[in-house]
Parts: sequence; C-alpha cells; structure tokens
Amino acid sequence: MASKLHSVYVCRNCGYENPKWYGKCPQCGEWDTMEEEVRSAAKPGKADTAGPARKSHVTKICEIETTGEHRYLTGLSELDRVLGGGIVKGSLVLLCGAPGIGKSTILLQICQTLPEDLSILYASGEESPHQIKLRADRLGVTSEQLNIMGENDAELITEEIRSRKPGLVVIDSIQTMMLTELSSSAGSVTQVRECTNLFLRTAKELDIPVIIVGHINKDGNIAGPKVLEHIVDTVLYFEGDSNLTYRILRAEKNRFGSTNEIGVFEMMDRGLIQVENPSKMMLEGRPTGCPGSCVASVMEGMRPIMAEVQGLVTATGFGNARRMSNGFDYNRLNVILAVLEKRGGYYFSNMDVYVNVIGGLKLYEPSSDLSVALALVSSLKDTAVPEDVLAFGEIGLAGEVRSVSFCEQRIREAIRLGFHRIIIPKYNLKNLADDLKQSAEIIGVRYISEAFEAAL
Repeated sequence: MASKLHSVYVCRNCGYENPKWYGKCPQCGEWDTMEEEVRSAAKPGKADTAGPARKSHVTKICEIETTGEHRYLTGLSELDRVLGGGIVKGSLVLLCGAPGIGKSTILLQICQTLPEDLSILYASGEESPHQIKLRADRLGVTSEQLNIMGENDAELITEEIRSRKPGLVVIDSIQTMMLTELSSSAGSVTQVRECTNLFLRTAKELDIPVIIVGHINKDGNIAGPKVLEHIVDTVLYFEGDSNLTYRILRAEKNRFGSTNEIGVFEMMDRGLIQVENPSKMMLEGRPTGCPGSCVASVMEGMRPIMAEVQGLVTATGFGNARRMSNGFDYNRLNVILAVLEKRGGYYFSNMDVYVNVIGGLKLYEPSSDLSVALALVSSLKDTAVPEDVLAFGEIGLAGEVRSVSFCEQRIREAIRLGFHRIIIPKYNLKNLADDLKQSAEIIGVRYISEAFEAAL
C-alpha cells in the first residue's frame, strides 16, 4: 500500500519544487535554500467525486461599471501619500521591515485615526491580546471599533472575517500564520504562500482591505517565497537606521498608485510621528563653515527633498586607497571620482574617500552627482561650500553637467528653505520662470569646472 505522505523540497527564495534535494536551487541559483515539505498525497478520483465545480462568470469590459476607487483615509497623510490616497477596498497590502522598525506600531496607530464607524479586526500570531493592549495604552489607542484576536490559524481568522465582515483586517504577521491541513511548520514556503492566497481570496470576495505584516531576512528581502510579492496588491517597505529615530516608508509595488512617493516618520515614545517637512528635518544640525558638506535636491515622487551630502577626503595609510559610501551608490561614486581626476584635475588616487548622506536617506537619483562632487572637492581643497548654496545635476563621463527633470519644483523648495545661490545645469536655466530668476541667484553651468568656480 502506497504511503499517503511524500516529501517535496521547496526553495524558500523562489518557490521552486523538486522531489530531490539540491545544495543550489536550479531555478534562482541560491545556495542552501531548499527546505523539505511533507505533504499528503491526493486521493485518486477526488476531483471527480467532489461535486460540481463552481461556475465562473465572464463579463464584457464595456459592461463593467467604474464608479471610482473607494479608499479609506488612514488619518496619517504620509501613509496615505505612499498608498496613493488611502487604503483601497478589497486590496491586500504587505508591510515589511526590520524587527523593531515600527510595523506593528503604525498599524495600531491607524486603528485610532481611521473613521470611527469602521470596524477593525486585528489578528496577531506573535503577541497576546494582553500585550497588544499594553502597547495600545502607551500609544493612546482607545478605539471601541478595534477587535483583537490572538490566533495563528488562518482558517479560523478567515471564518471570523466572514462572520463579522469588518471594514479592515490586520494580520500580524504572515510568517506566524498556518493552515492545519499542511504538515509543514509556520513560516515555511508552503505555509506563507497558501495563507496569503487564502487572505487574498477573502479580501477580493468580501471587498475588505487586508494588511499583512511581513518579516525580512538578513539580506533585507522579504522572508518567504518570492511569489508573495506577486500575490499582494501593494508592497510597502519600512526603512531606517537603528541608531536614528527617522523612518522612511516606500512603496516597492502599488497597483493603485505611484511607487515613487515616500513617507517620513519619526519614532518617539508615543509612537510614530509624521514629519511634514522632511527637507527641514534632513538639514537640522548642519555644520557651518565646514569643508566637505553640500546640499542636494532629489525628487521622491512629486516631492522635492533637500539632503545634506558629506564628503571626507584624507591621505590613505594603506597601499590601496579606501572608498566607502553610505546612502549613495558605490559604483556611481567611483565614476564621479574618475571624472574628477580626468576632467577636473583633482587627484584622489592616493586618498581615502568617504561619502555619507545625513538622515538615513538613500540618493538613487543621478541629480545628486553634482552635490557629491562639490562635497568631495570641498574636502580635498579644505574650502567650505557656503551655507546658502545648493547644487543639483547629473555628471557625464565628459565632465558635462546634464539636465534634470522637475527643476522648478526643486528651486522653489530651495528658495523656501533659504538658499540664495542655486547651481543647476545650463540647459534647465532657459526654461525657468522669470519670478524664480528674481527670487534667487540661479547659475547655469555646462561643465563641472564651472560649478566649482561658482561654489568654491
């Protein structure tokens, strides 16, 4: 008689399945990611005796009514901005981040700031209701519409959702949820995938938004199968340095809005506080008259943000010069150093170079190239960039300063923050409005040498 159980090895990184174990996954190439899953064999003829299958309904696209997305405003404008305007009914949102970053805190806070007539079901597999109550008291959460459920059985939670039909469901976290018919332990590839699929079907059928919390591994990726990100509608990442109080919320995927927006929060004793003016926060404590510091202007969605870039150049004590970058792309830093040596005549071959972006912000946009170059040359020449100077522009391999987008928005924000001399690409200068040219000294440059003359 054949056994009713069989083993399958599943890659926790990509979800690849094989009856044999491999040290290296044949599909994604990752090492030591194959985990054993014990499954029950399907009974022969079960599909034939299960009764009539559910009929699907096909609708012509011209017959589908679109009355607009119904969204719930969370009461936190920074979170609403990242979500695209609020939580969409029937959506499945995945919130990820490092331990202690503030995932459960912000979800418990919105339970207080959501509309009073909205019923909320908070299902936690990590904390008991008593522990959640203690945290709610500390955060000042007293909503009578908040219902706590300490359970990690996904089927029981789904039954409760169907019976109560709440306005919002929070699952904390998906790695602790499990289905009893699966023999694998909670957090395994199969459990995470199947539990997420169950919550997805429930959210779509009942038109109830579901927010699930996800853990990340040591590499910063979401723990569990990669297919988890494909299942959900929105993927949010909480970023931040453990030594700093600021937190940045990004959308890596959003079917109902842009993925370019960010939300900025500050972790305090009473929870996460919104930072309405991130530029002012990023520039707090900036040293005056110190070489190696320059302010950059980057666009996060439609919001211009000013960030301080610090550069330190010092003689190396080793055979090979050292390069370190925090918040700026390491390879891009090497390209800028090569351009400065070849086109600008500033030699860094025997110098250690360190670049740091203050506030934990990561500069992905090439418009920050000119600010990084100015900070490095300022440190090399031991000459400070004036406090009221701001620069942005992309640097090409020929040493040219190339144009950037959203130039007017950047300049208006810089003027509002008190910058009187703004260095921009020459091409962007001719398209500026006259009122901007009268409000500040705006200098257009073609090459990096012109930018150095204007700033230093």
